[in-house]
Parts: sequence; C-alpha cells; structure tokens
Amino acid sequence: MISPLIRTQKIRKAYQSEVETVWAARDVDFEARPGEFVCIYGASGSGKSTLLNLLAGLDLADSGEIQVSGVDVATADEKQRAQLRLETVGVVFQDHNLIDEFTAVENVALPLEARGTSADAARTEAADQLRRVGLAGLEDRLPRQLSGGQRQRVGVARALTGNRAVLLADEPTGALDSAATLELFTLFRALCDEGITAVICSHDPRCRDYADTRYEIIDGRLEARS
Repeated sequence: MISPLIRTQKIRKAYQSEVETVWAARDVDFEARPGEFVCIYGASGSGKSTLLNLLAGLDLADSGEIQVSGVDVATADEKQRAQLRLETVGVVFQDHNLIDEFTAVENVALPLEARGTSADAARTEAADQLRRVGLAGLEDRLPRQLSGGQRQRVGVARALTGNRAVLLADEPTGALDSAATLELFTLFRALCDEGITAVICSHDPRCRDYADTRYEIIDGRLEARS
C-alpha cells in the first residue's frame, strides 16, 4: 500500500472563552495518500478550517502529531512551515486572495518568484498551470475581469506551482454558482487522478460525489463516512 503523504495522530486544538472551552480539533487521526481526494464536511464552526490550518502549518496544535510529506509540522519552526507551504502544500481560500492589480499569470507566478525562480521562467510555468486548470488565453486578465469560478481556478493554479503535491481548499465553492461549483469539483477530481493529494473542506454535499474518502467533523471530532 502507498504510504500516506499526510498523517495526523491525536491532534488537539481548543479555544478558551470566558465561559467554556471550544474544541476545534479533538483527538483527530487522519491520513491521506498520493492521488487521494478527501472531502471533509460539517457545520459552520465544527473545526474544518482549523484542521486545514493545522495541516498547512498556519496554526499550531495544542498537542498531537502532524506529518506532511515527511515534515513534522507540529514541531517545525515558522520558517520551516513557510517553506513547506512554498514547496509542498498549496492552500486555496474561499475568497481566492488574488492581488487585484496583478494579472492572472502574475498572481500565479508569485510563489515561484518567492522561491528564486527568474521572472521569465516563473511566467512560463504560471501560464502552464493556468492552462492546466482550463484558463488558457486568460493569462493577462485582471481578477475583476474574471468570473468567480475563473478567479478560484487562478487560486488553484497558484497553489499548484512548483510541483506542489498537496492541495488544501477551505470552502472553495462557497461563493460560486452551481455550474462553477461542479466545474471546480471536477477539476479537483482530475488533479487527484494526476497524483495530487487534495483535502477539500466544503458545506456542499456534492463534494462527496467526487471524493475517494469522506469525513464528517462534529465539534472537532473527525468521523469517517461511506
């Protein structure tokens, strides 16, 4: 069997308010292998976003182990976690986080230039990634000149640059219409068939139809679902 690219053991993350402890992750055990499409669903506030942030090293667990592509995320320092995101883990957000003044190809080239890739080489790979997500011919458009679904595809292309192996997406279809939502889920499925490992958190039940593995998260507890 192929070894997991992502593995967690007994992750715990809690937030303390004045009146109670709120669990965002409670003893979470989780694995994802190369080429696997994982869908995580649950109510708002159940812990989906926190789990993705922990996997990406954007937040730190209170306890437990997190291994992503051989990196011990739970014990890595800030520089090591940033390097993991730059080289291995791409994150897609609901609001796409594009720079309004940059064209699609410039937005996608940014992570490559941050790694020291020359501007010309970065632009070439960025254009290739845009073609990969179905945006050939739209490289020089600004975000405001793209539809919501197209902007999200730019975000996916940016997350894949530099041969990243892991794609994490937090409610990527939350602001999209039905047609654009299905197109994005279809894209994630195709990318996983190419070998990308994708962990997608979504309220949309249609995400489960495209996934290999499904989990429901309830008050920080992750439960496998068929």
